[in-house]
Amino acid sequence: MNKALKVLCRTAGIAALAYAGLFAVFYFDLDGKALYKFVEPTLVKHYDNMERRDPMTRPYGAAPTND
Repeated sequence: MNKALKVLCRTAGIAALAYAGLFAVFYFDLDGKALYKFVEPTLVKHYDNMERRDPMTRPYGAAPTND
């Protein structure tokens, strides 16, 4: 019984730490800040350097193509 209580307390402690960590991420919006600081610059760098067609050169009424 004593061993089961130790395991239960240890599991509850780990769960409390995980809950506190996830709450901090939510409260301080750390996931959004990480996306803004690390992911967005990578996406901007990739999509700003992407080759694009000029839509103004296509004749009026022409069907769009998948280039």
